[in-house]
This record gives sequence, structure tokens and C-alpha cells, in this order.
Amino acid sequence: MDKLDAMNAFARVVAAGSYAEAARRMGLTRSAVSKAVTELEQLLGVRLLDRTTRRVTPTEAGRAYYERVTGILADVESTESAVSRLHDEPKGLLRINAPMSFGTLYLGPAIAEFMVAYADLRIELILNDRFIDPIEEGVDVTVRIGALPDSSLIARRLAPARRVLAASPAYLKKHGTPKTPDDLVHHRALSFGHSQAAQRFELIHNGEMLSVPVTSCLCSNNGDVLRAAALNGNGIVLLPTFLIGQDIAAKRLAVVLPDHEPTGLGIHAVYAPNRYLAAKTRVFIDFLAGRFGPEPAWDRF
Repeated sequence: MDKLDAMNAFARVVAAGSYAEAARRMGLTRSAVSKAVTELEQLLGVRLLDRTTRRVTPTEAGRAYYERVTGILADVESTESAVSRLHDEPKGLLRINAPMSFGTLYLGPAIAEFMVAYADLRIELILNDRFIDPIEEGVDVTVRIGALPDSSLIARRLAPARRVLAASPAYLKKHGTPKTPDDLVHHRALSFGHSQAAQRFELIHNGEMLSVPVTSCLCSNNGDVLRAAALNGNGIVLLPTFLIGQDIAAKRLAVVLPDHEPTGLGIHAVYAPNRYLAAKTRVFIDFLAGRFGPEPAWDRF
């Protein structure tokens, strides 16, 4: 390997935490990657990595070198991509990760339309509700909903995701319609999350955050379950409009306390930093941003 390839091997080992995983991602043997890093250490005259039986971690010098190296590699890739982008066509396998409900309702139909425009692309869509690291999972882009944890990942906002309180007309006819947040304590709540964390609804009124205690008769980490319960008249639910916007438009559900809207969520496309963004990923993210936009279909009710 030349020096640039050795720097890339070192950066991959740090990111992966092991020689074996870095070698797998690079399509090389473990010994080739190990040799490249060793030669780099000899060239620099300093140890860059501490090796244990479980994990490889950078030394103090290694961490400083890693920060500089990732910037250099990003600059090289950016320069190469600027030259080649004019002739770069979306191709190959595009791996996408997304939450189950949003993926089924909106991303699936979007991908079907996207594939008409980019017939040469192969797509793998992985739906689950856990936050994944796209680098560790080998995913090109992951769609995330909600607050993003601090990380080195790059995020592009695709659309807003409002949340509302809603209940079926039958439930409101039987139990009455809350007039103030304090009335919620007398109602049956359908709450997202685990039982201990789901005993409050966080609402905003005139810019002020309100934490309202509720009595949850059903807690679940799946929005579809809560939607079904709300449609059945089991209580008042707090859910994103991408899940229940169509129900509100069709009057199967009615918005409760419209002047006290829960905190909103953002929908983002998240991908790995410091590397050339492949044309397949770039055009897909652009497509989603154009399709959903600042006023998505699920908010039209």
C-alpha cells in the first residue's frame, strides 16, 4: 500500500474498532491491513493503536492523527468526486434503513416511484425501529425521526413531523372533550414508550412547555398499535401526523386541544461523514426532500 492507502486503512481500523472488521469493509485480508498500519507507525516513529484481545483503540497520538487523517481523506475524496461527478451515474446497491411505520406508509411508495427514474439501481430497504450506526451496519442512508443524538454523522432534514393529541369521535362523545390540559388527567391515555416514561404528555402553549400528567391505559413502543386503539375508542393518543393525519382528514379521529400541540419531530436522512457521497445516495436524498418537503401530505387535514 502507498501512504494514502495506509492512512485510509488506519482510519478504517479506528472507526471499526478492529482489524478484522476494517479488513472486511475494505475487501482486504486482516494481515494486509495490519501490515499497512504497522508500516505507518514505523514511518511516523510513534505507536498509533493499542491492541487488546477484544478491541483496538487509538493512543493519544493516534487520536490526534486520526482527526487530521479523516480531514485529509475527505479532502481527497471531495476533490476526486468534484472531477468525476459530471460523469457519475447512480448505480449499484443502495442500502436504506428506516423506522417500520414510516417506512411502510411513506418510504415504500416513495422508493417504488424512485425506482422508475433509476431503474439501474438495486435497493435494499431494512425496516426496524432502533437507531443504527450507518457505518457499523454498512447502510448508505438511514431515515431517522425525532431528536438526533450528538454524533459525527451528517443529517439532512427531509420534512417536519408534527405530533397531535387525538381521539375518536365515539370516545369524545362518551367521555367528553378536554378543554384544558388539566382535564387530561381524567381521561384514558394511549402512550408511546414504556409505562414509567409514558405517564406524561409534553405540550407547548404560547411558547411555554407543559408537562401534563396522564393515566395511561395502554403503553406501547409501536405507533400502529396505539393508532388502532385510538380508532377503537380506547382513549386519547399522542402520535405523529404521518401516522394519523389521514384518519384526522377522514374524521375517524379528531384533534384534541389544538392550541396545545406537542413538541414536533424532524425527519432526517442520516449518512456517514468524511467520505464521498455516492451519486446513488445523493439523488435518493434529493428525491425524498423534494417528495416530502416542508409541507408534507400527512399534514394536510
